[in-house]
Amino acid sequence: MLKYETLNGAITISEDYLQKLIGQAVTSCYGVVGMVPSGSKQKIFDLFSKKESLNKGIIIKGNADKISVELHIMVSYGMNINAIAQSIVHKVQYTVLESTGIKVDKVTVKVDGIKD
Repeated sequence: MLKYETLNGAITISEDYLQKLIGQAVTSCYGVVGMVPSGSKQKIFDLFSKKESLNKGIIIKGNADKISVELHIMVSYGMNINAIAQSIVHKVQYTVLESTGIKVDKVTVKVDGIKD
């Protein structure tokens, strides 16, 4: 949970909301096929879940001033991975700042798979 004070009161943002917001931004980028689960908890949940989850493969660290994001993605075969990663970084920083007012300090994109 991220919590910060404003002139109008306190704002609390859940990590689940941030993960879904970031997941939606990442999967809308050209060349991204989907998210890959990171960590044993997400991998076990992915085995039993039939539906595609937007919040898998996303690790968020930080506080209400700034956060760092680690993403695990799968890309399409033949795509320029550097261009995809740059697009993701800019889209995540813009989306989180516009939606929540929280600055994204660092975005790490890890390509865990390539799909035909």
